[in-house]
Amino acid sequence: MTAMPGLGTSLATPELLRSVFRRHAAGVAVITAQGSRPVGFTATSLTSVAAEPPLVSFGVGTGSSSWPVLAEAEHVGVHILGEHQRELAGTFARSGADRFAPPTSWRPGPEGVPLLDGVLAWLVCRVVARVPAGDHRVVLAEVVAGDSAGAGRPLVYHQGRFNGLRD
Repeated sequence: MTAMPGLGTSLATPELLRSVFRRHAAGVAVITAQGSRPVGFTATSLTSVAAEPPLVSFGVGTGSSSWPVLAEAEHVGVHILGEHQRELAGTFARSGADRFAPPTSWRPGPEGVPLLDGVLAWLVCRVVARVPAGDHRVVLAEVVAGDSAGAGRPLVYHQGRFNGLRD
């Protein structure tokens, strides 16, 4: 491997991956599911996979408090957050938080999936696969319902912070 002039080279480590992806701006979503209790987490790994059939994917850590419910859930909620929802994104990112207690506003949606109020858009998806990927699982899910009528601008995650999208 030849190093480029002026650029250092680092060995592949978890720290390198985190450092590189801090520079990658990503949209912010919250994934929810219903088990004996509702669960949810903030995700920046949401991806549109296919239009036919409509499929999305996201990653979830197997050590997360949401994983035991997501490991068994038949359906999940996918919520695209707006820049006005920084606090909500933080709540769902924080370990040990009661994510569905006030001030979080939500309701049961199709297939019993918890739906968050005030989001830019939401989907309810049927889980079709959970693919092992290191200490995570990549969840593939087929869209069964949704709404894209929310108002506002998207929330993004960059350099370890939630930010509004700038022109």
